[in-house]
Amino acid sequence: MSAFSPSSQLLECVVDRINVGVFMVDIDLEIQFWNGFMATHSGIRADEVLGRKLFDCFPQLPQRWLEKKINSVFMLKNFAFSSWQQRPYLLRFETYRPITGQADFMYQNLTIMPLAAAGREVEHVCLMIYDVTEAAE
Repeated sequence: MSAFSPSSQLLECVVDRINVGVFMVDIDLEIQFWNGFMATHSGIRADEVLGRKLFDCFPQLPQRWLEKKINSVFMLKNFAFSSWQQRPYLLRFETYRPITGQADFMYQNLTIMPLAAAGREVEHVCLMIYDVTEAAE
């Protein structure tokens, strides 16, 4: 029995549909990937942000703080994290539980992951936003 080896197209489809915000930036902080979660919750389609500078698209982001986090991932080639307790959200998304929930916005955990081929420099980082509103309330 052979192991299942999914195609890159299939993997991209999964990442696009997963219930986690996933986007990728290069060393110049240009957005290279923007999944469905990000499009749905930000109201901005991938074709509107791809190839554009992150902080040009989202000037409300905490630029100094986020640049420091992202740069440490590029330099140290290691993950960086932030929990909703440190910073309630990266991007202020509305919560989608207006009746049962009491939060005005989506509480988020953030993971920043280095992306590089084995033995190579990190050329991209992947940012993942997790909706933790239920746990935070």
